[in-house]
Amino acid sequence: MKQVKDKMKTTITINKDIFKALKKMAIDKEISQNKLMNDYLIAGLKNEEEKKSKIPDHLIANKDTYNPDPERRMKMIGIIKTDEPFDVSKALEEIRTRKYKPWSF
Repeated sequence: MKQVKDKMKTTITINKDIFKALKKMAIDKEISQNKLMNDYLIAGLKNEEEKKSKIPDHLIANKDTYNPDPERRMKMIGIIKTDEPFDVSKALEEIRTRKYKPWSF
């Protein structure tokens, strides 16, 4: 593929019915088919990104204090150090089934 002034040349195969609908819409809006398709692709990509990055409000229990800051989360990794290896999965399972032994300090 060649790049010419921030444009890539490529071949895309579009279903003829979709192409006819796009052509009609472009004529109705009095813009080029290329601009119409680019606008729809950009809108679709933005919509996908919003879906990925946004957690629905009804799934967040602590909406007031929720802060999905990835840098802050990465700084928290390794904050707790132990003398012995610690299996988090096992500890959580013990707590869920109430078969845990209280920790001694």
